[in-house]
Amino acid sequence: MLAVRESLPDTRQSITHKFTIGGLEGYLTIGLHPDGRPGEVFLKVAKEGSTISGLCQAFCRAFSLSLQYGLDVEDAVKRFKGMRFEPMGATSNPDIPEASSVVDYIARYLELHFAGLRRK
Repeated sequence: MLAVRESLPDTRQSITHKFTIGGLEGYLTIGLHPDGRPGEVFLKVAKEGSTISGLCQAFCRAFSLSLQYGLDVEDAVKRFKGMRFEPMGATSNPDIPEASSVVDYIARYLELHFAGLRRK
């Protein structure tokens, strides 16, 4: 089976969500395909230039490519939800009161808002 990349259009809708996890403040931006499915993920954290910021950016690039090559949100959630590393703890989101990592938070946010949307 040959994977085909489904790039997003040059102009696209997106959602930006502000959050805190264990004192780390960040902004999660999700670029959407015309049918509402997520196709890219960006994360901006307050500690610009730090190791955590660089790792978050690298994770989001790889995650975005995976979505564009057909990874379903549900499959991503299964793999990333529950990952445990710092920063962790209480969040500013009442729907996700605790997160065990930034990756766990992203997975749970995607699960809440995008689970069930399939590639057509």
